[in-house]
Amino acid sequence: MSLLDIVLIAAGLAMDAFAVSITLGLSTKRPKLAEIIIPGVYFGFFQSLMPMIGYFVGSYFTNKIENFVHWIAFVLLGFIGGKMIKDSFAKKNGAWKRDKNSFGFIKMLLLAVATSIDALAIGITFAFFQANIYTAVLITGITTFFISMGGVILGNIFGKKLRSKAEFIGGAVLVIIGIKIVVENISF
Repeated sequence: MSLLDIVLIAAGLAMDAFAVSITLGLSTKRPKLAEIIIPGVYFGFFQSLMPMIGYFVGSYFTNKIENFVHWIAFVLLGFIGGKMIKDSFAKKNGAWKRDKNSFGFIKMLLLAVATSIDALAIGITFAFFQANIYTAVLITGITTFFISMGGVILGNIFGKKLRSKAEFIGGAVLVIIGIKIVVENISF
């Protein structure tokens, strides 16, 4: 497996984190530096951790859970997205109030786990192709870190234009990502 292959896989893995980071950017009026960095840290860490677990635990563990990991991601993303949609209707007359929990530990942990579950299987792929796992997870983590930070910034730029609908849109995106994960993994 070449370095380019690893970079492309890392970028692909970071796309769910990027989409969620956009929703986080939508949910804040003007993100502080920490609010730009926090998603990158959480998503980068978990996008690195999951392939490492997949690599070392191997296909035995993944074969046992692969039939329902998409449901776990669906429930986590659906719950958080549904709450964001509900909260968007609670805001009165477009008045903006910073949601102190948008970047809170529990929410970020759930989002990071939900967006990185698919990376578990990638770890097995890295093992199969005898990729250097340390290089692979380092590249994956760094790539996800920067892509997630860019997502928060991009989401905030769009959020300024869509402020009254931003939280609703962000919640809907999370729910759609959860549905997409389930649909892609259901066998008909």
